Amino acid sequence: MTHATELPINVVVTVPFSDEIMEQLREVSPRLHIERHYPNVPEPVWGNVEVLYSLNRFPDPLKAPHLRWIQAHSAGLDHLLQNPISKAEDIEITSASGIHATQMAEYCLGMMLALAYRVPQMLEFQKRAEWPQGSHEIFLPRGLRGLTLGIVGYGSVGRELARLADALGMTVLATKRDVKHPADVEGYTESGTGDPDGSIPTRLYPTEALTSMAAVSDFMVLTVPLTRDTHHSVNEEVFEAMRESAYLVNVARGAVVDEAALISALAAGKIAGAALDVFEEEPLPPGSPLWNLDNVIISPHISGNSVAYHEKAAALFAENLQRYVEKRPLLNRLERTRGY
Repeated sequence: MTHATELPINVVVTVPFSDEIMEQLREVSPRLHIERHYPNVPEPVWGNVEVLYSLNRFPDPLKAPHLRWIQAHSAGLDHLLQNPISKAEDIEITSASGIHATQMAEYCLGMMLALAYRVPQMLEFQKRAEWPQGSHEIFLPRGLRGLTLGIVGYGSVGRELARLADALGMTVLATKRDVKHPADVEGYTESGTGDPDGSIPTRLYPTEALTSMAAVSDFMVLTVPLTRDTHHSVNEEVFEAMRESAYLVNVARGAVVDEAALISALAAGKIAGAALDVFEEEPLPPGSPLWNLDNVIISPHISGNSVAYHEKAAALFAENLQRYVEKRPLLNRLERTRGY
C-alpha cells in the first residue's frame, strides 16, 4: 500500500537564533519548513504559518488561519495572554518554563547568601573606604544551614532551588496549587536538576495557606506565575505573618507582591530585607522608595539571563517539535483556566 506524502509543517521563528541553531531545528524532521524572520515578520508569512516561535511577535488571528501552536520564548505567559491570539482555543500555547531553572535558582541562592552575610552593607563601607568599628558584630552571619526556606510556587525554578538549598542543609517548604500530586509530570527539566518527584520539601502547603508557611520561613522566595489568583497574593497579611528576621526574594513577577505593603514592611522593620528582580512597574521609577532602602538588593529583571539562553530555549523547542511531528503531548502546555 502506498502512503500519502505527509504535508510540510511551516514554522516561523521571530527571535535571533543563530544559523547553527536554525539548522539544528531543521534536523528534527524533514517535514519542518523553518524560516527565521527577525526583527520584523512580512505580512504574507502569517498566511501559511502552522507553528510560531516568538517572544512578542504575534499575528492577528484572522491573518493566521493555519496557526496551531505557539511556543513562547519566555517562561511567563502573562504578556501573551493579553494578546487576542491567546483567545483562539484551537491554538496550543507552550512556555519556555524550565530553561531558566538553574540560572534563576542560582540567582536566588546568591541573593540569599548576600542577605545572610550582609553583602550590601559591606559594599557601602567599601564605597567609603571605611573599616567599620565593631565589624565582627555588624557582619555576624547567620549562615543558611539549619534555616527554613519557603518557596512560593513549586515549578521548575522552585524545584531546582529546593535541590540546592537541601544540599546546604536548609529545611525546605513550598506552596503548590495541587499538594496531592507533588511530582512534575508535564514540565521541561534539564537532566540532573530539580526535584521531579517533589520529595524534597518537608511540607507542601496549598496556596491558601501561604501565610502559615510565611510564619515559619527564614527566607521566602517567590517563583509563582502571575495570574488573577496570584496578583498581590503576597500582601500586608503575609508580611505581618513573617518573622522580623526573615527575608523576601522575588524572581516571579512584580505584581505578585503588593509593592506598597512591601515598602511599608521594609521601612518599618517588619521583615529584615529583600532581594527584588521584578517590580510592578518596570523600569523601576527613580522615585520609588525601594531605591533608598538599605536592606534591599535591586536587580533589573535579569535573574533568568544566561549566555546560553538561546541554546537552552532551542533544546526545548526541538523536543517539542519532535513531539508535534509525532502527535505526542507537548511540554509546558498552557492551561487557560489557570492562566499558566
